[in-house]
Amino acid sequence: MPTNSRDRPPASVSTTSDASPPTSNAASTRSHRKHSRSKRSDRNSTASFRSVVPITEPPDTPGAPPPVTDLNSDNQTDQLPLVLIVDDCPAIHRLLQVRLRSESVRIMSATNGREALDKAEIFNPDLILLDLGLPGMDGYEVLRSLKNNASTHEIPVLIVSGKRDSEDKVTAFDLGAVDFVCKPFEMAELRARIRVALRMQRLVRMLAQRAQIDGLTGLSNRTQFDRRWREEFERASRSGHPLSLAMIDLDEFKSINDTYGHPAGDAVLSGIAQMVQHAVRVSDIPCRFGGEEFAIILPEIGSTQAGLLCERIRKTAESMEWPRHPARRVTLSVGVAGSDTVSGHRPEDFIELADKLLYNAKRSGRNRVVRGDLGTGPIRIAS
Repeated sequence: MPTNSRDRPPASVSTTSDASPPTSNAASTRSHRKHSRSKRSDRNSTASFRSVVPITEPPDTPGAPPPVTDLNSDNQTDQLPLVLIVDDCPAIHRLLQVRLRSESVRIMSATNGREALDKAEIFNPDLILLDLGLPGMDGYEVLRSLKNNASTHEIPVLIVSGKRDSEDKVTAFDLGAVDFVCKPFEMAELRARIRVALRMQRLVRMLAQRAQIDGLTGLSNRTQFDRRWREEFERASRSGHPLSLAMIDLDEFKSINDTYGHPAGDAVLSGIAQMVQHAVRVSDIPCRFGGEEFAIILPEIGSTQAGLLCERIRKTAESMEWPRHPARRVTLSVGVAGSDTVSGHRPEDFIELADKLLYNAKRSGRNRVVRGDLGTGPIRIAS
């Protein structure tokens, strides 16, 4: 992975925004004592860690940050899991970078909480190794922030800390940590726990992906459509860019099932889905809306361009041949709703208009595209 300027720790980090709310004198004193004990615990564990696991790398330069190293960051290994190590001890960074080479992972370093949060959001690592005794924003606050951020809350966090009290472990697990390893640790055990965490993350992502995909067509399913449509609408609202939505229905599809059987109908749905997938732009999002109906989210184009794209899709479908029923052609009716700006509209306004335009296409003879802008009425495109 190419080194990004954001990978280098900032020259200074402000912790003003991470200050805790005022507390009573007694509570403040207890909190200060506990925090001091935690800092001493992590410092002592680091010293103990150095005595247990020999460090063969060059000695630390006072005040120098650990090197930012992406192991195996060539073109052939860009898909290797990315592990973000968050610790303020340069020696631990260097040790883990060396000892984890055999695990086929890429490593990224952060030395404080703010840097860790920034890198987690930008690079979306597969696993975070987090020390609790960080300067400024401590590990608990980092963990809490990670889990409260929609873009990072699913990243597994493995705590590596000198804190050994059950209370500390329970707090970490309650905040969302997936594992807790105490310093000083056995390297073989840490590697095993990293492997388990990465394996679980792969399974979670695989299940999440399967839950978003239609099993027959391979397109995004209705649940994924609802989520992506909200996201694209919000993005268009922020940017002021145009947005369009196409609703596609296979004409007289029921008769294909009735005449040639459901396997033939499934083949048609799958074939149309593949054709649509190849016809749209990379930024477009084709989905199976339900039954024989498809939807295409078309970011950053208005109804005119979206209508032309859908007209090409309609013509391609009309010319397709089907081995199970060579004499039968499959045609599409399409409704396209768009707007140069989503300001003043709701997400459901696009869906309602696209559905009405699809109905108009059906009523006026099928096998055609009807498009319209929100507020201007339908404009027919000749089929």
